[in-house]
Amino acid sequence: MNPLDAARRMVRDALGEGEICGTCGSRVAGLCRPLDAATLDDVLAEAEHVVFGARDYLFQEGDRAGHVFTLVHGTAKLVRLLPDGREQVLGFRFTGDVLGYTTGGTYPFAAQLLTGATVCRLDRHRLDALMRRYPSLERRFLDLCIQELAATQDQLVTVGRRTAEARLAAFLLSLAESGHRRHIDGPVLDMPMTRADIADFLGLTLETVSRGFTAFRRRGWIREPSHGRVEILRRDELTELTDGEPG
Repeated sequence: MNPLDAARRMVRDALGEGEICGTCGSRVAGLCRPLDAATLDDVLAEAEHVVFGARDYLFQEGDRAGHVFTLVHGTAKLVRLLPDGREQVLGFRFTGDVLGYTTGGTYPFAAQLLTGATVCRLDRHRLDALMRRYPSLERRFLDLCIQELAATQDQLVTVGRRTAEARLAAFLLSLAESGHRRHIDGPVLDMPMTRADIADFLGLTLETVSRGFTAFRRRGWIREPSHGRVEILRRDELTELTDGEPG
């Protein structure tokens, strides 16, 4: 049995296909949110559910863009290789998010998993056919594209106009907002990305990000109950710091 078939069997044995769709974050905040049962059944018939491990790549920059992925469970980072060989973190994607849809023939960046994950993988041409068949799916996809464009514009403001601490505050608030969209409203945020990843994404050094976290802890704005988790204690102060910067 090849690795792909083995992964599919693992998913099916651990959780039925219908149960996967019932618990997928895409039903809450992603591509499948507006779909009725009949449409969802057709999407499911075209999809493959595949299990990946932490640090695995869903796709590499320059690979043929033959599939579109939805994170059923898990977190990924998007990275692009710079001319000098360094990697630039472009963003993070969470449960329910869509990755890999592009108008070009190849992926313009890589997607690496920060956690173990289950993904819903759709052939690009089959997804295009489904969107032609179901206008609600096409409209939802357009909505997600507009949301991503708005997030990109916010990120440009954050990196270009805000101080280091304000960038970090904006990042924490964006994680909280992402959780809210997925109906995860608790104050404790899961942060599987490293501080080096955060620094790269915010255009800062690792030392600056570490000092920012330390400063927020000392002021009582956040605490870190365990590795990879941050609890926001004083959201108003983080918001005031972010909004007080030129934008």
